[in-house]
Amino acid sequence: MPKTEKEKMITGELFNVYDPELVAERGVARDQVEALNALGESDPEESTRRVKALFGTTGDAVEVHATFRCDYGYNISVGEDFFANYDCTILDVAPVTIGKHCLLGPKVQIYSVNHPADPKLRRNGAMGIGKPVTLGDDVWVGGGAIICPGVSLGNNVIVAGGAVVTKSFGDNVVLGGNPARVIKTLA
Repeated sequence: MPKTEKEKMITGELFNVYDPELVAERGVARDQVEALNALGESDPEESTRRVKALFGTTGDAVEVHATFRCDYGYNISVGEDFFANYDCTILDVAPVTIGKHCLLGPKVQIYSVNHPADPKLRRNGAMGIGKPVTLGDDVWVGGGAIICPGVSLGNNVIVAGGAVVTKSFGDNVVLGGNPARVIKTLA
């Protein structure tokens, strides 16, 4: 039996982003995100409850400030003591796994989706390819930074504000620039 578009999406194969099942799931997530964003900072307990309902898994302590955006929510897993500041976007076509004690500055963008290089497949944005993103424990991503599809960062990594991370890095480094490179090693 052929794979569904969702199965293709999850396994990192080329998939149709306009598949009715996927469109419906994004609609459900969009409704959840809109409700979360409408709370603002008025009810932290309800906000935490909504984040836990939206994300695939979370630790007990999780805080996400408005305005937050994601595709599905269920492909996002965050560890204990997670914080996302204002205006973050996590495109979670493929799994986005974030460790414990992680901080995302304002306007951080994490992308687990890309589009094919072939222009015929890319027309109208109809085809996508998912690549997982993984951030280790104690990662701090500075404001305006972008984490690209397929990137893995180790533990105790700091990403400078505005950096564009296009490849994976190990533990105990500070990254900066576009494309990001190691600018300092941490003890």
